[in-house]
Amino acid sequence: MDILAKIAEQKIREAMERGEFDNLAYHGKPLKLDDLTGVPAHLRMGYKILKNAGILPEEMQLKKDIVSLQDLLDACYDVTERSTIEKQVNEKILRYNMMMENRSHRPVDQHYRAKILRKLRA
Repeated sequence: MDILAKIAEQKIREAMERGEFDNLAYHGKPLKLDDLTGVPAHLRMGYKILKNAGILPEEMQLKKDIVSLQDLLDACYDVTERSTIEKQVNEKILRYNMMMENRSHRPVDQHYRAKILRKLRA
């Protein structure tokens, strides 16, 4: 542990002993954290802006649509309507797969994949 981390830990312990953290607004309640650890650093701000605006990235919207259509398909008994929904599901899945395939060939994505593989092997 470096010197700054040790100093910070010491200051936190001292503040805890004095009771400075006892009456905080969220004391004893879980914090709702925005976990963007899976998103590359240069994309995190964009994802956060989209999330705050209530807009999903295209790939997430496609996955959401696929799940909704599959639920609809499970509840459908009409043969013609069922074939129409199956066609829509297949189109969404194809579009999603094509989008993910295109993204996997980007140099940036390959760089992050290599980093993840190195971490997993270590």
